[in-house]
Amino acid sequence: MRNATAILTNRRGYSRLFTAGLINGIGDRFSGIAMLALVLHLTGSGMAVGISLGVRMLPYLFLAPLGGMLGSKLPRKYIMMTTDILRVPVALSFLWVDGENKLWLLYAGSFLLAAGEAIYSPIRKSTIPLLVKRDALLTVNGLEQLMTGCVLILGAFSGGVVSLWFGPRMAFIMNAASFLVAALLIYGIDFKASAASEEEGTLLIASDKSLIKGEKLQKDGVWRSLGFLIAGSLPLQIVLGYELLVPLTNGLDNVLISVYAIQEFHAGDIGVGAFYAALGIGLSLSFFAGRYLKRGLLLVALTGLLMEGFLLMGISTASNFTVAFFLYIVLSLAGGVGNVCLDTLLMRETPLALQPVLFGIVSAVGSTLIGISMLVTGWLLDAVEPRMLGFAGGAGGVAITVLLGGYSWVRRNKNGSFTVPWKSL
Repeated sequence: MRNATAILTNRRGYSRLFTAGLINGIGDRFSGIAMLALVLHLTGSGMAVGISLGVRMLPYLFLAPLGGMLGSKLPRKYIMMTTDILRVPVALSFLWVDGENKLWLLYAGSFLLAAGEAIYSPIRKSTIPLLVKRDALLTVNGLEQLMTGCVLILGAFSGGVVSLWFGPRMAFIMNAASFLVAALLIYGIDFKASAASEEEGTLLIASDKSLIKGEKLQKDGVWRSLGFLIAGSLPLQIVLGYELLVPLTNGLDNVLISVYAIQEFHAGDIGVGAFYAALGIGLSLSFFAGRYLKRGLLLVALTGLLMEGFLLMGISTASNFTVAFFLYIVLSLAGGVGNVCLDTLLMRETPLALQPVLFGIVSAVGSTLIGISMLVTGWLLDAVEPRMLGFAGGAGGVAITVLLGGYSWVRRNKNGSFTVPWKSL
């Protein structure tokens, strides 16, 4: 806790990035809730709601990797500021949507806001190792889960209140204002200390603790370097396997959480909000649990994934709303701790110069697969009972854990140890 307090009281470091992320996230929740309310008010169509949500997933496939590439070539601070400022007029464009004939403006705006986030998100994550010391990464990644939890709890609740009391227009204005405030906060971040070593091309390889000095990444060398890095790091292989497989079950759960609340437990919109609040509580608690992590991060992450699978099966058989609510808290706690471990491993194992590209790839793959999973889940719900589908999703999580754990065990016993073959570059 002391480490976290010290990090957050550094006014020109990570604390500004944390606050900017919190404000951005809450503003996005404001806009998202108001947007869905406006679409339903104007059309009453579930299809229109589905389109407005679906267009937000499309940009990640192409723009997240682009954001990663930009982050390896341009100052990350100014990329984040630019994407925030450019999203201000887009957020305000929603104010002109006053009928079905202008819904295209809302769809286009949603696409552009998501495009900005697709570029912004991997850049933001790759700046974390530039702002904190290596031994503080676990603490900071715990704070990232706390931030996400606060956004879920505060953003969803306060966004609904603002939209109800003052109307969607006020929520859109507040979202635009949040981008401006976030840009100002990022402007005050001091990257000078870490930027110097990065500009010299010094790369820290976590797998063998070696420094390769003076090596520049050429235009055609990024992907080759990334391939060598992944080939030599078992933790990175497990993390990337996780990012390829787990979104398939996460998309299913994202759809079922609303279906459970409304159709299975008959709790209505309040029930949906309560379940999302439970996820926020669990993520917030994962920050406090993460402070006890010292070693064995890969094992902890796989254990968390295994628990998520069994908890999803438990939620699918829950007898009442209260039981499901508390199971969602534990589910989110296990997932949050696992995310802390995975993000820390990714940052420790990847050189600073390659982090934007790798985070861009992970964001693109994860978001795209979640979107596909959500579409397939919606289609399957017409033929399969929600509880049966939820149980199958939980079983899938357990199967993924066994697959990744088995791969890790086989590779460790086969090769004994892993080293990154950078010297052959």
